[in-house]
Amino acid sequence: MGRTEYYNDPAAPAANTLIPASNLLVANRNGAILLQRRRDTGQWALPGGAQDIGETAAQCALRECLEETGIAAEITGFLGVYTNPDHIVAYTDGEIRQQYETTYIGRPVGGTPTVNDEADAVRFIRPTELDHYDIHPSMRQQIGDYLAGTYPYLG
Repeated sequence: MGRTEYYNDPAAPAANTLIPASNLLVANRNGAILLQRRRDTGQWALPGGAQDIGETAAQCALRECLEETGIAAEITGFLGVYTNPDHIVAYTDGEIRQQYETTYIGRPVGGTPTVNDEADAVRFIRPTELDHYDIHPSMRQQIGDYLAGTYPYLG
């Protein structure tokens, strides 16, 4: 299923769903941040996705990280709640979702960066190299909040 992201775009379609999702910002001991290149948009992003019934937001973040990157992680902190009504994701099946993400901070505890159905590249990227990657503005905000130490973000 394809998707189109709108960010502060007055031409964005109106949202018809609000789905809780969780991300995990994983930093290794050298300070590099785990990112995946999404197959559906070609942009680099933190691992994350929609929360399943029966799991907590934190469990969702850990599950999504492992599924999307091959990296098992543990949560070490909370980055924030990101709920920008001007960040809209339109899916080809007709769902138009308003952003609602809880983002946790974690560290790797096992696994190997692995590509999959959702990500065609996975790697740890040093903060000084981030400007060389196509990263969606919403992900840049979350990474920026982490690097600046300005969290938790409650928006």
